[in-house]
Amino acid sequence: MTGARARRRLIIRGVVQGVGFRPFVYTTAAELALSGSVSNNSSGVIVEVEGAPADLDEFTRRVRHRPPPLAVVESVHEVAVAVRGGTGFHIADTTREGGGRTLASPDVAMCADCARELRDPHDRRYRHPFINCTNCGPRFTIIAGLPYDRAQTSMADFAMCERCAREYADPADRRFHAQPIACPDCGPTLDYVDRDMNAPVPHIVSADLRCRADDPLAAARELLRTGGILAVKGIGGYHLACDAGNEAAVAELRRRKRRGDKPFAVMVADLAAARSIVHVDETGAALLTCPQQPIVLLARGDRALADSVAPRNPDLGVMLAYTPLHVLLFGLPGDPPGPQALVMTSGNLGGEPICYDDADARERLADLADGWLSHNRRILVPCDDSVVRLVDGIELPIRRSRGYAPMPLALPVPVPPTVAVGGDLKNTCAVADGRYAWLSQHIGDMDDLATLRAFGAAEQHLEDLTGVRPTQLAVDAHPLYRSTAWARQHAGGRPIRTVQHHHAHIAAVMGEHGLGESATVVGLAFDGTGFGPDGAVWGGEVLLAGYKGFRRLAHLKYVPLAGGDASVRRPYRMALAHLRAAGIEWSPSIASVAACPVNERGVLSHQFETGLGCVPTSSMGRLFDAVSSLAGVRHVADYEAQAAIELEGMSRAGAPDAGETYRFALDYDVEPVVIDSAPVIAAVVADSTRGVAPAVIGARFHRAVARLVLELALAYASESTTVALSGGVFQNALLLSQSRTLLRGNGFHVLCHRRLPPNDGGLAFGQILAAGAG
Repeated sequence: MTGARARRRLIIRGVVQGVGFRPFVYTTAAELALSGSVSNNSSGVIVEVEGAPADLDEFTRRVRHRPPPLAVVESVHEVAVAVRGGTGFHIADTTREGGGRTLASPDVAMCADCARELRDPHDRRYRHPFINCTNCGPRFTIIAGLPYDRAQTSMADFAMCERCAREYADPADRRFHAQPIACPDCGPTLDYVDRDMNAPVPHIVSADLRCRADDPLAAARELLRTGGILAVKGIGGYHLACDAGNEAAVAELRRRKRRGDKPFAVMVADLAAARSIVHVDETGAALLTCPQQPIVLLARGDRALADSVAPRNPDLGVMLAYTPLHVLLFGLPGDPPGPQALVMTSGNLGGEPICYDDADARERLADLADGWLSHNRRILVPCDDSVVRLVDGIELPIRRSRGYAPMPLALPVPVPPTVAVGGDLKNTCAVADGRYAWLSQHIGDMDDLATLRAFGAAEQHLEDLTGVRPTQLAVDAHPLYRSTAWARQHAGGRPIRTVQHHHAHIAAVMGEHGLGESATVVGLAFDGTGFGPDGAVWGGEVLLAGYKGFRRLAHLKYVPLAGGDASVRRPYRMALAHLRAAGIEWSPSIASVAACPVNERGVLSHQFETGLGCVPTSSMGRLFDAVSSLAGVRHVADYEAQAAIELEGMSRAGAPDAGETYRFALDYDVEPVVIDSAPVIAAVVADSTRGVAPAVIGARFHRAVARLVLELALAYASESTTVALSGGVFQNALLLSQSRTLLRGNGFHVLCHRRLPPNDGGLAFGQILAAGAG
């Protein structure tokens, strides 16, 4: 009958707090003339709604399929309840009831509406450095706990003014229950300080900066304009910034930060400015302007920046100004002109965690910065910028952090409550329970006490946000990893599940694509370092893998790794190891031999003959290093994978000549099959000796590795026609593109990373799946 009414209770779980979900529910119910209420609790959002059954059905449909832009609806549990009557719909206060789990939102770049208000002289938030709404602004980095209420964020330090309180309480307002809401009358404030005025201020020509402390942004812009280095407090920590067009300033920042040749990221004000320094296609533009606004690696454009920004690299890491403070730092109409592009790099020394506490930043950055642009909104959780690149128009994460963490990833199989500690390089940790895993923000390399402390804080914060109480720990098999040692120290009697490094890589890409519990793939795990069960350093592996285990089908032939990290930092040592393994004399006419000091050659020769200080390695990453050195591209590396990165960059322009190919030899008479790189090494040496350009040598080598990938897939097609590619070597865009094209052209289903990095930043996810299945 037409007058029949019904009442339903909905429990909505997912990213549904701090994203405008309650006002969305309110306005949806009002449009459909439904009565009832909506509230938050620890389970998520609770709705009781009453009206005509058809309208209730439409309400549920909109909740499921048309939520607010930043919301992620994980599930909607709906039950019928007794009709109560009434005509109004209201938003109730948050309760602490419920035993479920809600999800914290990541930090989100400033939205278009807030950007318009920031630039509008008639708006009360004109030039407000902390403008935000329910669709944008800080979340993850200011949250102490859930449910997500202002009292549980660092915005609890700021009492709302009357006008902000009205907006906060108005369901029709864009800032309804926007927990970081603020305005110039009641919000955080900026501060600028320079170096001790008793000492000269490097690079600054204006002597009155101290007098202009009441205009922090003007002082900061002046510092940047005159070649100084600025420490600027962002959403997840401090950046170090300087004029990206000023060679002296960039070189000085590189010197102070002890950066070596590692590329800097660059920030620009808008998409038009990005297009002036890099090539931006439609997909690249979408990535640059998406709510996450990561650093995007793109090919250089015509406009030149300082050579020291990214030496010998064809790509630039570019991001847009993603906070109102960054936008104001570039300036609005009427401001004095300043730099059009800024180096924007993490506020730390190489290898240290990012600075996010004000006092810590003043101490740790004292020798790095000429001035500090900061504010009094506390950062509770440090979070570096995310980095992505595009391969054949498809997003490939390099670092998953700001804008993405702590968004959950679905698990194809349920797991018990687990914490996974990842690896020692590019570390992230993760917690999981049931069908979801939560990865931390990027933590970094676990090589000092400060990073270990940051790791412990990140892991505890994940537990607090998710409510996961792990009953087991998952670790890498390497006995000397600091992450594994941390797990042993914190196990508290809980079982520790050990997962082989390359098995975790393949499990991660399988899980990312939702493969089922019984699935198996031919997995190629190519990286620099991973501990093998035989005690060798693995890294050029072909595995028949599922979640429960793996069988080693093939691997690169072992060569000696002499001195561990010494050979990683000096690719010429790996070149000499491959020459020795290939039976090629160390002639001084070979670039790598000439690059190795004579005394060091003698030591290496003795080590290779006796095995002293050597460990066998099958690493594909080290093979790339060796070829880079043999081709004369890079003999000494200032940062991880520099030799391979520069080889890739050159190789893009070096199309191999028709008929000129390098080929690996495969020995199928042994198990696992041994992949011998000796023929490739011999061909590289021959080409280099006769003066073939490094770009052509590199192109031929990349093509040879891609063909090796196809040959191995064809050899094991009876085992599986699904091929999974993972490991840091598959960050190489040229190799990944060629490998994927060849595999797909031969009928293989190819799994590559889309949401997780192929490097060790994705290990924890694979560890969770392997430990849960074991």
